[in-house]
Amino acid sequence: MDESGVSNGNRIDDHDHIIVFDTTLRDGEQSPGAALNVTEKLEIARVLEAMKVDVIEAGFPISSPGDFKAVQVISQEIRDCVICGLTRAREGDIDAAAEALKNAARPRIHTGLGVSDVHIRYKLRTTREGALEMGVNAVRYAKRFVDDVQYYTEDAGRADPDYLYHVLESVIDAGATVVNIPDTTGYTSPEEFGLLIRGILNNVPNIDRAIISVHCHNDLGLATANTLAGVRNGARQVEVTVNGIGERAGNASFEEVVMALKTRRDFFGFDSRIDTTRLYPVSRLVSHLTSIPVQPNKAIVGSNAFAHSSGIHQDGVLKERTTYEIINPRDVGVPDSEIILSARSGRHGLRHRLSELGYELGDEKFEKVYHRFLEVADKKKTVETRDLEAIVADEAEMFFQETYHLEHIQISCGDHSIPTATVRIKGPDGQIYCDSDHGTGPVDAVCRAIDRVIGEPNDLIEFSIEAITEGIDAVGRVTIRIRTDEPVNGEARTVFSGRGTDNDIVVASARAYMFALNRLIAARRESHRA
Repeated sequence: MDESGVSNGNRIDDHDHIIVFDTTLRDGEQSPGAALNVTEKLEIARVLEAMKVDVIEAGFPISSPGDFKAVQVISQEIRDCVICGLTRAREGDIDAAAEALKNAARPRIHTGLGVSDVHIRYKLRTTREGALEMGVNAVRYAKRFVDDVQYYTEDAGRADPDYLYHVLESVIDAGATVVNIPDTTGYTSPEEFGLLIRGILNNVPNIDRAIISVHCHNDLGLATANTLAGVRNGARQVEVTVNGIGERAGNASFEEVVMALKTRRDFFGFDSRIDTTRLYPVSRLVSHLTSIPVQPNKAIVGSNAFAHSSGIHQDGVLKERTTYEIINPRDVGVPDSEIILSARSGRHGLRHRLSELGYELGDEKFEKVYHRFLEVADKKKTVETRDLEAIVADEAEMFFQETYHLEHIQISCGDHSIPTATVRIKGPDGQIYCDSDHGTGPVDAVCRAIDRVIGEPNDLIEFSIEAITEGIDAVGRVTIRIRTDEPVNGEARTVFSGRGTDNDIVVASARAYMFALNRLIAARRESHRA
């Protein structure tokens, strides 16, 4: 067999890699709402080609003019992969596929029909003998146009094994080069499916003239497991979709199957030709174009796949990656493991992340950052790099002595109430001061309450807000500038700025105002000393 998956008479056990048959553009596109136009399909096909996918099932040409055009364009543009078109066991379908594939460098027609009694009786409305004849005739007709014909035995997982063996032997004799064994409804268990593939090897006399392919659905969450069980028992082609998209619960996941083979070659005995460093980028491309999000805990390509929140796990990964990671993130296109800081993260994880960001803090400053980090993590659950940088800016990058420290604020406001704020502030002597005031809005009210405690005359001349991160729980940064008319260091009308961050914009505003006031007080103190 050559790398296209076409048999050249050698036994399948001689092949050194598993053939990857990607059906993202056909079965994957059948996900509700996942329709792709021709340009989008071509873009995905180009990435799949660059990944060294063996076979691309580009569409179902008879189904629509759009699908016909997509198969046609992909056949013209993609030269390093087998390009496959799906058909039913009908001459009209096969004619359409042959026309769409006529410019392909390595064309394949994929035809077939059901083999389970429920499909034969209720879907095809025929008999076992009638279905067998239709299948054999379809293969013979397809062979007029291409040398490479793949035959699918739909619903093989629920078929009578003896009838399935007879069908496979007959279609191989008719010229099929690949026989596809689908678990169409996701019904079988890995043990059952593995035994089915093993039974085919042992009971189909001419199976050495074809490649066994497996196509598993995920209705019971077993698509990847069943696919790999097929490989263990003699299948040499796997049919997969990027992100596991597809009808109902989806298909066997491209990235899961490929990385299982790569990571556990010692167990499965085979690898694929796939450039796995492109797995993460193609996952994001397909997700973007289909508008189907990748769940965070999705294996291999989910945002949490290489994230470590537990302090114990973080400590282990920082000491030796393989303690909690069996896959190097770089192998799938993720630049590196991401230490997700949360309320459960320990001091070690935080110190390491700060060091990566270039912050080397003394013990006192680190403790201030750590306690503030815990406050943010309790509200936001996970603390991102930009959040952490803002925390350090607030707590560690203060190059003056803090005279007053804001401990708590409480706000009451609404469209039918007077905005009122109460503040609790620790003074320079350690004494606690509490006071309240009202204003035109919550920020005005909290600034007025702070003024009642500190009593430092000033004018607030600038107030701005920006989101540091995205999402409803984003940390916001407030910048405030105040101006005093009393001379400081010999200069009149001096401006002092302050910044503050928090999930609550009013709290961030209070922090920023306190920062500016403390800066003003520190400057005035230095002026008096001079």
